[in-house]
Amino acid sequence: MKIVAVKGTIEVLTGLHIGGGDDVMKIGGIDNPVIKDTRGIPYIPGSSIKGKMRSLLEWDNRLVTYSNGKPFGSDSLGSVPEADKKNAKTLIKLFGDSNAKNKDKDTDKIGITRISVGDCKLSDESAKLQLTEAKYENTIDRKKGTATNPRQTERVPAGVKFDFDIRIKIFDDDDEGELIKMVERGIDLIEQDFLGGSGSRGYGRVKFDIVKQ
Repeated sequence: MKIVAVKGTIEVLTGLHIGGGDDVMKIGGIDNPVIKDTRGIPYIPGSSIKGKMRSLLEWDNRLVTYSNGKPFGSDSLGSVPEADKKNAKTLIKLFGDSNAKNKDKDTDKIGITRISVGDCKLSDESAKLQLTEAKYENTIDRKKGTATNPRQTERVPAGVKFDFDIRIKIFDDDDEGELIKMVERGIDLIEQDFLGGSGSRGYGRVKFDIVKQ
């Protein structure tokens, strides 16, 4: 076995919101804060990147139809056309197969999850930047044309960068090129779509800069 690392930076292009929850209600405070570490510094959870990447790759490989809204797994593999099965098996290998019930000749070599995505910490070059901003939003009353329900959403502003570190386990029977290719395709899809919440309102556009090993 060997482990391949895909590393680099993620640059925020439009305000990024990944919610962190806040049990303390503050008068005049932010209604919807971003997730932060124990020092109060924003970061991007690895689970947010991994989940977004898997979801987009399932759409990209035409697999969503076969899993009834659940993450695609080997229990749905039998319904996939032969032309799409190679990519379907690569995806299951990469992200794991929690849906598997009965292993068969198509799935007995899948094994453990190959991908590991670490939390993305603030890059050193962004340490002196403003790390959060408050975005005011309203709902418009369609009849009166007036704003209602004003609220503040906290975002990481454009220009802030985070370091990312994705690791891929490669076993003897794995096709290393196909696994890495799928990860790179997942990164490309996130760039074309968005990361975090409120993407339909323009939030979460990001750019990955991969450092060549």
